[in-house]
Amino acid sequence: MEAQCRPEFARKEMDRRFRNRYNMGLESFVKKSKDLNESLYLYGPPFGFRQYLRELNEILDMIPNDGLPEGRSSKSCSRCIVIGSGGILHGLQLGSAIDKYDVVIRLNNAPVHGHERDVGNKTTIRMTYPEGAPISEREYFNNSLFVTVLFKHADFLWLQAVLKNETLSTWDRLFFWKSVTEKLPLKSHQIRILNPLIVKETAMDILEFLPPRQKWWGWDKNVPTIGAIAIVLATHLCDEVSIAGFGYDLTQPHIPLHYFDNLCMNAMNRQPMHDVSKERKLLQTLVREGVVKDLSGGLHCDFCSTHQTQGITTT
Repeated sequence: MEAQCRPEFARKEMDRRFRNRYNMGLESFVKKSKDLNESLYLYGPPFGFRQYLRELNEILDMIPNDGLPEGRSSKSCSRCIVIGSGGILHGLQLGSAIDKYDVVIRLNNAPVHGHERDVGNKTTIRMTYPEGAPISEREYFNNSLFVTVLFKHADFLWLQAVLKNETLSTWDRLFFWKSVTEKLPLKSHQIRILNPLIVKETAMDILEFLPPRQKWWGWDKNVPTIGAIAIVLATHLCDEVSIAGFGYDLTQPHIPLHYFDNLCMNAMNRQPMHDVSKERKLLQTLVREGVVKDLSGGLHCDFCSTHQTQGITTT
């Protein structure tokens, strides 16, 4: 990162490449306002808040802040890095390089503790949905933000319970596909709600998925991964954007999916919501064109041989 930071670089490049499909002025987090953007009500979660205005306002009443922490947003030119969960990170020892970034975005329950040499120990934003929130209190820091992506009605109820320090009812817990943490060791000023228009922009405008059509259970295959959404978020938050631990190679089913567990790549074939091939092509293009920089080489690698460029996950 010796080169001088380029103000507005990521936003301008995204606007150039996705003309009339990328909104340079899009807010990153939902703000309490009497005049919420009407676009927020075109779709239900995760693309909007249709039918959930009451729940949203109740939550926003409990969240006193809506931006980056003080000091993060005042810098004239800032650099973000989004850390994927990919197995390619294991052994690369990128930790010290990652910690030099102004904003470090981590996804779901991907751990820092025990993996500092490869993924660093700095966390500015932990971005997840309720089922992905870390169970271990060691993965929460008093100077970081918890950014939640709301996918369903139960997610609103979970966030309300967390903010009120209450317990979810047994009935409400049935609507999560895995158990969720009951408490977040954070203050209310550390919690944010991702602007669902970031999800909509990622899905419909950039990836050009069809508008959402909810099925009896779940969605069509048009919901971006948390990783893809986080990269688009980063282009709105920072002037320059890098990534590490991203990419998919489903032709190698037995290589590690994550840097922190024993899952293999073929586990991606069992998820119904994401078009990982289309996401991979998009991210490869962004890296090749220099819009974002790939530190680990999982998407496009100029410094490693073919056998070193292994696929990794963006979830």
